[in-house]
Amino acid sequence: MSTKDNTEETLPVPQDDGACDHLRGKALPSVALPGVSGETVDLSAQTGTLVAYFYPRIGNPAQPTAPEWADIPGAKGCTPEACGFRDHLTEMHALGARVFGISAQSLEEQKEATDRLKLGFELLSDSDLKLAQALRLPTFEFQGNVLIKRLTLIIEKGKITKVFYPVFPPADHAAEVCSWLEGNR
Repeated sequence: MSTKDNTEETLPVPQDDGACDHLRGKALPSVALPGVSGETVDLSAQTGTLVAYFYPRIGNPAQPTAPEWADIPGAKGCTPEACGFRDHLTEMHALGARVFGISAQSLEEQKEATDRLKLGFELLSDSDLKLAQALRLPTFEFQGNVLIKRLTLIIEKGKITKVFYPVFPPADHAAEVCSWLEGNR
């Protein structure tokens, strides 16, 4: 499938392959991840409600992505998804949730995206895939890099209470998470 304009209407829709069926109710493993703030974060040690959204990679306008990126179901859309979480951040905080974005991207790439997009929440780097492997998260390979498929976990008291997978369309996902949080309070 060739996607010339890359709008959400023309992107291939990811299908639920069951790769996250094992996650609901699972306790989060203790894995410390570096964050763009300079702090190291262990999600299992955090209190309150957490929204941990995993994404393949946020693009950088200075480094064009190969055209075939748009042909991978669920790959394209990380920037609109991140902006959605940024735009709904006040609402999520009002619903008692803290947001963390996690990818296999380097901390430097994530810092660039945080600054450029003015995200206002912590991005964490799982570049060695320790958390992804401990949770057995779905991944895919692109240009020699292993990337985490797009999914979101709601974590309460160190346990996964909700899994969003697959996520599509990514630009609308933060609103979907807010609706779920509001309905489960």
